[in-house]
Amino acid sequence: MSAVDAEAQQGSEFAVTLPDGSRRTFTAPVTGADIAADIGKRLAKDAIAVKRDGDICDLATPIAGDATVEILTRSSPEALDLIRHDAAHVMAEAVQTLYPGTQVTIGPAIETGFYYDFARDEPFTPDDLGRIEEKMREIIARRSPFTREEWDRDEAIRHFDGIGERYKAEIIRDLPASETISIYRQGDWCDLCRGPHMPTTGHVGQSFKLMKVAGAYWRGDHRNPMLQRIYGTAWRDDKELKAHLTMLEEAEKRDHRRLGREMELFHQQEEARGDIFWHANGWMLYRTVTDYIRRRLGEADYGEVKTPALIDSSLWEKSGHWDKFGEHNMFTVSVDEDKTLAIKPMNCPGHVQIFRQGIKSYRDLPIRMAEFGSCHRNEPSGALHGLMRVRAFVQDDAHIFCREDQIVPETADFCRLLMSVYRDFGFDDVVVMFADRPPVRAGDDATWDRAEKNLRDATDAAGVPVVMNPGEGAFYGPKLEFHLTDAIGRSWQCGTLQLDYVLPERLDASYVGEDGQRYRPAMLHRAILGSIERFLAILIEHCGGRLPLWLAPIQVVVATITGDADDYAQEVAAALKAAGLRAQIDLRNEKITYKVREHSHAKTPVIAVVGKREAEERTVALRRLGGKDQEILALDGAIQSLSKEAMPPDLARTHA
Repeated sequence: MSAVDAEAQQGSEFAVTLPDGSRRTFTAPVTGADIAADIGKRLAKDAIAVKRDGDICDLATPIAGDATVEILTRSSPEALDLIRHDAAHVMAEAVQTLYPGTQVTIGPAIETGFYYDFARDEPFTPDDLGRIEEKMREIIARRSPFTREEWDRDEAIRHFDGIGERYKAEIIRDLPASETISIYRQGDWCDLCRGPHMPTTGHVGQSFKLMKVAGAYWRGDHRNPMLQRIYGTAWRDDKELKAHLTMLEEAEKRDHRRLGREMELFHQQEEARGDIFWHANGWMLYRTVTDYIRRRLGEADYGEVKTPALIDSSLWEKSGHWDKFGEHNMFTVSVDEDKTLAIKPMNCPGHVQIFRQGIKSYRDLPIRMAEFGSCHRNEPSGALHGLMRVRAFVQDDAHIFCREDQIVPETADFCRLLMSVYRDFGFDDVVVMFADRPPVRAGDDATWDRAEKNLRDATDAAGVPVVMNPGEGAFYGPKLEFHLTDAIGRSWQCGTLQLDYVLPERLDASYVGEDGQRYRPAMLHRAILGSIERFLAILIEHCGGRLPLWLAPIQVVVATITGDADDYAQEVAAALKAAGLRAQIDLRNEKITYKVREHSHAKTPVIAVVGKREAEERTVALRRLGGKDQEILALDGAIQSLSKEAMPPDLARTHA
């Protein structure tokens, strides 16, 4: 008889089902730790948490009824979130130990680590981060148990007010009355937290590093006090930590803001925060990408439209976007004293207005409506980040209005188009995630049941494998999220497809069916690149600035070795331009090594070097970015070869 069974005396029998399908029965409450011990000593030693009916819980959480149970260890996919969550608590204790009077606020695990926001009069310095790390290692080595307590709400408020933690007290006051107030202790230090946690601080391990300090408004509202946010990263072992730090070093080299300066693509300045000053090179890249997408949309029978930037708030109220984005996230303009216009944060309601003009028949569907829609959102200043997060952006947005029986083929066609586009840009590793209903949403459960079923049926029929992303759907419908993996292993969500029955209902969109009755169309919201600005940032970093020839703003620079070749260089540049290549000429009285180095730094893909010999023989010496050798070609042959290489992939396919 196992130790757990020996402790089970009397009571109703219940069964615990393990991941391999085996079942264990008990007659008294057990914990995850008990179940791990019952399975084996090694698992009991390695266990860090338990998953009960899909929810992650502390190992000490009682289980008293039928349940599916999985014991989690450091090798489990869920382990990193637990390690990082506990590391945030350890950091908070370290900070308050070293800097008495500092208030702790909120400290979650995030995608690659964790952070905690602190209220402190003096700014943290890089030296402080080193001290905090040392103290964290001491706390981890202490292996203090994480223990959960439930407190009375008023008692918890008095406690945190009494120790000067007004932010914690405010959080508790704002919690719903039904919310259980749970406190976690680690030694003498405690914090408000829902959990779960691993058994001890020692389970965090030593594979962590504090990264930086940044400012953050309390609760993300610029009207609230500014806090200090300390970011850290934590991993299962030193190998993972080292790989992450190496990736960050590579990411810094590829930072699109730095490359944007070196390649003279764009700049930003304080007078236009959240918007972009596109230089000639950057705008050429922008146009090349949008021209390509326009051609692909034309092939797929999309009609391009244009909708107003300023629309009366009444339409946003009808659509539900006013409640979602509100006046704090939308730029508004007051006119005629009683009217409020909003600069559009998205294009969907405008496209419905176009659909509603005239009577639509079931024979007219599907209607595919595309727009390079210029949108504005009032993002917090602290969230702005180069091209990645801006206040003014353009979406390669489109909406497909279709019948119920057209959802599957339209979804399949879109997925094929999207995957083809990503391949053309050099992204071959794409993960599709299925995001279902969020906690705050429009529409009733029956509508969501129908939308989720139909979208899932569509992905199954289209043969698109998906990974579930629970609770992350749009507020009006479930969505597919298309995540790209870049050259250094980072994942970026770009494309989306959302199935929406809510907006056509709210904005009274309808078509006449075969029986003469009116029906609501299904509305597929879809984008491939998403925000063009953000996609360009991802593309620049993916390529490290070394864009393929068809995308490069300047494709060829003709550089002279001596002044004797100036006339021939001008002839070469003119011939390249006549062939449709984006060419420039460099006749400066500088050494050719200097010119090559400078144009390579600017990431020019091809440098056509010409001197006296090339002029006499009517050849060019082509130097490729990153290459040490040069290729000598006859001028006509070089132009033919470069023209073929510089052709956009979609046009190359049609000319093949």
